[in-house]
Amino acid sequence: MFSKKPEQQTPRVSQASKPMSSKNSTFSVIGSDVTIKGDVSASTELHVDGAIEGDITCASLVQGESSVIDGAIKAESARMAGTLTGSITARELVILKSARIRGDVQYDALTIEQGAQVEGRFAPQGSQSSSPAKSKSAGSEEEPKLIVAN
Repeated sequence: MFSKKPEQQTPRVSQASKPMSSKNSTFSVIGSDVTIKGDVSASTELHVDGAIEGDITCASLVQGESSVIDGAIKAESARMAGTLTGSITARELVILKSARIRGDVQYDALTIEQGAQVEGRFAPQGSQSSSPAKSKSAGSEEEPKLIVAN
């Protein structure tokens, strides 16, 4: 009976030290006291409160208000609340009022709270942002969804 307890705790410790790609991991957090210089990749949700100087690729990104990201972001879904200098590509993108983005934005579904600041070009995914005339002439494609939240 006493020998089972340490055996049960040992796998928990080893699971916590596995890379982020572990199927048991639900999300990863980069705390406000952490600064990362380099690219970050996560197969699950990534919550960033710290600073990242590099590109981010993840399934889902949640950016805290005090977070600063300097690099490109690619995610299935992203919820931006901090500062981003770089492009963002996300299927579902929510830009909160505290967000400050300097870079181009590609999306399938977009929600922007009143007060958010974005300095860059918006384009639905799959369109050529460098040639606006081409994206306007593609009338047969499904219209992107834009929601402006108060």
